[in-house]
Amino acid sequence: MKKNKGFIICFTLPCVLTLLIMYLYPVIRTVVMSFFGIESVTADFSDWTFNGVDNYLRLFGSATYIRAMQNMLLIWVIGGIATLSIGLLFAVILTSGIRFKKFFRAAIYLPNVISAVALATMWIQYVYNQDYGMLTRILGFFGITGINWLGTDLKFWAMLIAFVFGAVGYYMLIFISGIERIPSDLYEAATIDGANKVQQFASITLPLLKSIFKTNITFWSVNCITFFLWSRMFSSVSTEASTVVPVVYLYDVVFGTKGNVQRDAGAGAAIGVTLAIFVALVYFITNRLIKDDDLEF
Repeated sequence: MKKNKGFIICFTLPCVLTLLIMYLYPVIRTVVMSFFGIESVTADFSDWTFNGVDNYLRLFGSATYIRAMQNMLLIWVIGGIATLSIGLLFAVILTSGIRFKKFFRAAIYLPNVISAVALATMWIQYVYNQDYGMLTRILGFFGITGINWLGTDLKFWAMLIAFVFGAVGYYMLIFISGIERIPSDLYEAATIDGANKVQQFASITLPLLKSIFKTNITFWSVNCITFFLWSRMFSSVSTEASTVVPVVYLYDVVFGTKGNVQRDAGAGAAIGVTLAIFVALVYFITNRLIKDDDLEF
């Protein structure tokens, strides 16, 4: 028995140490840092200045941070509705028995294989370009000219559309995995009872995808708070109010920006804590609103 315990300890110890060192310690350190004024992430503890909740008060008093949160919420709500709706639509179509479904599945998922930098560059250079972009050419054919897709007024929506395009395939595959788990007997019985495809979708598919919806909403929330690369690609010179998101603001606060060398790792930690709380709240509320039932498989 003692020998078995020794083996168990030896096999679990590396995993436990990795969890403590790589996950638990950084989380605790970040939370503690959020209550201090710290110039650099690597500063010694003796250089930390206790600020209490001042870091959080200054954040919510910052116009840039408020705008960043507003942009993130727009991405989360509008982008989330568009991405999950289109992903679910494609999933239903591809599991309905259409021909060449493997080809269409691969084609829709393809943007997820391409580097996000390359994908954003293609949208900026070949779709939104005001001189020779695809949208400019298409609208010009119908006599609509002079639209600057990368201007201040439209840049956020242009960025969001490009991001949704790249994200749909990932969530589509998760929906497909959920739909394929639903027994075909349920659809056959519904067909015999006279239910059409729309009724089957509303009465069978949607109720049995509750857990999949919770998973996708959680994943989408995480993607929204880590929305760094797309924001930087669409405002590569300097941070712009139209595309700023909390994680970009966090980077600017921790490492400084052009013309502003003042850095505050403590305020950056406070931003990270607020984003983690956002995801935790989304997860908690989603689990409260979307409850599993006995019909799920």
